[in-house]
Amino acid sequence: MSNRTLPRILQTPAVLLLLVWMLVPLSMTLYFSFIRYVLNSTIRPEWTTPSLSNWRGLGNYKYVLEAKDFWLAVSNSVFIVTSILLITVILGLCIAVLINRSFPGRGIVRVLLISPFFVMPAVNGVLWINMILDPVLGLQGLAVGGINDLIDGMRDFPVLGHFFSMWPQVQPISFRGTNTSSIAVIMMVAWQWTPFAVLIFMTSLQSEDESQKEAATLDGASAWSQFINLTVPHLGRSIAIVVMIQSIFHLSLYAEIEIVSRGNGNKNLPYLIGEFANNNIGAASATGIFAVILANIIAIFLLRMVGKTLMD
Repeated sequence: MSNRTLPRILQTPAVLLLLVWMLVPLSMTLYFSFIRYVLNSTIRPEWTTPSLSNWRGLGNYKYVLEAKDFWLAVSNSVFIVTSILLITVILGLCIAVLINRSFPGRGIVRVLLISPFFVMPAVNGVLWINMILDPVLGLQGLAVGGINDLIDGMRDFPVLGHFFSMWPQVQPISFRGTNTSSIAVIMMVAWQWTPFAVLIFMTSLQSEDESQKEAATLDGASAWSQFINLTVPHLGRSIAIVVMIQSIFHLSLYAEIEIVSRGNGNKNLPYLIGEFANNNIGAASATGIFAVILANIIAIFLLRMVGKTLMD
């Protein structure tokens, strides 16, 4: 037996289990997407069972493409995922560079920075929408009220009073509204996932070659030049890992959207799948296939973009 045969034999059960774990759900979803499978069909009771006699072909895909919320869900999914990635990567990179230096209490700061990542998504959504972003009882409402009180007090000043009298009252933002609910989802998810990026970047910074920085300093390179030409290329693989992992998780966001807006004008593909799955399993499966295709397109695009710019 060769040196390669034994490791392959030992790996075979795990590989087969992984294939079954992946291919069986995907195959069932693909099968359901081509048949009429409606749970509560009183007109056609035969549609309530997944049978080949209910074959519909591409009918479910056509139905999904013509649904009023499909393209909203696609664009919203791309917008939410892209925004979260930009915020977490940029903010996580800045924080990781700052706390990589030695300062008193660095251990406590690191623990506090990582702790939001361990908050459950549902708890995170309830915390943000009720205690932080609520326009009346949340921190936003208190801050807006404090600003308005400060402006009212400044209007009594003899010189500056006329200037502040022209200022309008600051109005709080209702983040449960149709146009702003996606912004609330982006803020709460970015807050939770930035510590993950910080942890990955901070670990990678520990292996950075300090001798290159010392040589660059002797050559007169500025701190910004060292960051762009040395630190960022060194973190290229870490950035690719953060982008890949977060893309997978953020394309499946559901709890935050349900808590913030109940899908009112702020749906993504997982939320649309959940709505279809209440009754029309065929349409939900077709939407799931579209979600898989979109996830692969985004992952390939982002990884190639990061790889070409940072990993060459």
